[in-house]
Amino acid sequence: MEISENGDRITADLLVVGGGISGMTAAIEASELGKDAVLVEKEPFLGGRVARLNQYFPKLCPPICGLEINYRRLRFNERVKVMTLTTVEEVSGKRGDYEVKLTVHPRFINDNCTACEECEKVCEIEVSDDYNFGMNTRKAVYIRQMAYPPIYVADPDYVKDPKFKACVDACKYDAFDLDMQPRTVTVKAKGIIWATGWKPYDASKIDNLGFGKYENVITNVMMERLASVDGPTEGKITRPSDNGAITKIGFAQCAGSRDENHLPYCSGVCCAASMKHALYVREQYPEAEIHIFYIDVRTPGRLEDFYNRVDEDEKIFFHRGKAAEVREVPGSKNLIVAAENTLTGEIYEMEVDMLVLATGMVPNTT
Repeated sequence: MEISENGDRITADLLVVGGGISGMTAAIEASELGKDAVLVEKEPFLGGRVARLNQYFPKLCPPICGLEINYRRLRFNERVKVMTLTTVEEVSGKRGDYEVKLTVHPRFINDNCTACEECEKVCEIEVSDDYNFGMNTRKAVYIRQMAYPPIYVADPDYVKDPKFKACVDACKYDAFDLDMQPRTVTVKAKGIIWATGWKPYDASKIDNLGFGKYENVITNVMMERLASVDGPTEGKITRPSDNGAITKIGFAQCAGSRDENHLPYCSGVCCAASMKHALYVREQYPEAEIHIFYIDVRTPGRLEDFYNRVDEDEKIFFHRGKAAEVREVPGSKNLIVAAENTLTGEIYEMEVDMLVLATGMVPNTT
């Protein structure tokens, strides 16, 4: 790999866009075959969607397992250059000879950072945490669990706030550089891999299922964060309206999926994800009832055994029926789920404490 003296030009065999599990794997595997790779990620840290998971299915092991292996392979790999907070601005050229202009956005913290936490402890500025889908707040200077690179990042919207000075003053290592500016880097590469992953479908567009209207309607990705130890409730699954315990919970499959008004396709993993979430609830609330409303259960291949395991659970019930309407019960804030049996056309209703919408995946294009 050739890098200019000031770092503004890089020549490599491969540019990988997206630092999730797929992008990391692509860059690492290419490097181990003798190719130089530049791995760029728009977020401050690598890990992508996998880093936000509580557990994988069907083994139900934490993502730290796979991430730590890849981070270790990257840490001592001279053939991979990792660039976070970096976005692609322009791609030109032809097969085998591409030129890509990147913008590297400022972290406002340099490599002197030891992640000692002192700046975060004194930070008085708290903002909505989009990592946890707005279910809690974070400080204006922060780091994530299993962060790579393992250094803090400062929120660019607040580095000029007078209150932010306390964070700077708390650092003993001269790690803050508030004068950092965006810089342009040009990469010459023979090939490009676009591994930008996905985002959850916007549930607020589904006007009949109560998301954004009723507090106790959440999405599957929010449920994943509720169950995570580094999530907004430190892993305790509770009702958003009152932080109460779960006695009866519903899962509405195909929320906005297989629907010509939203996503016309099936994302392929939502059924298994909801089953995984059902097991999260069973672990924390052994007596709770769990009701899954589905059109079809789609668990192909090895996931069929996972489905059979969940289906045999005496507290988990599968109901053929597409959730058609959600209403809130006055006073209790429980929810009435109306579903239509997709075989008979029969409409039936059920009251639950909380409802989780299994929204689909939308491919990222940037």
